[in-house]
Amino acid sequence: MDTMRVLIVDDEDDLRETMVKRLNARKIQTEGADSGIRALEVLKDKDFDVIVLDVKMPGMDGIETLQHIKKLKPAIEVIMLTGHASVEFGLKGMQLGAFDYIMKPAPLNELLDTIGQAYNKKCGLTQ
Repeated sequence: MDTMRVLIVDDEDDLRETMVKRLNARKIQTEGADSGIRALEVLKDKDFDVIVLDVKMPGMDGIETLQHIKKLKPAIEVIMLTGHASVEFGLKGMQLGAFDYIMKPAPLNELLDTIGQAYNKKCGLTQ
């Protein structure tokens, strides 16, 4: 099986860098992007299986970024990260094609489980 490729998109440097390190330590090929615009630039040159996308970011927010991702590469599964108790943005993301949403701060095991489910769906390993 190929190595799972994940992109973490979050404007909070510490959170993004910690998630990238933790996933890479588990042999999940992971990169980070600090904005929606940067994520779209990275997607032009690289392929990912799953994107973990923060909802609240300056400039292009997660909902707008999700819409661009789904136009550019519709097969990528996107998990919305939502803080500020804004479940409505997570639900909006799912209406626009996101796989799921997770509340911040996400426990690592919950994040890993959801990434695994999204990867399995993308690869056709689930019903």
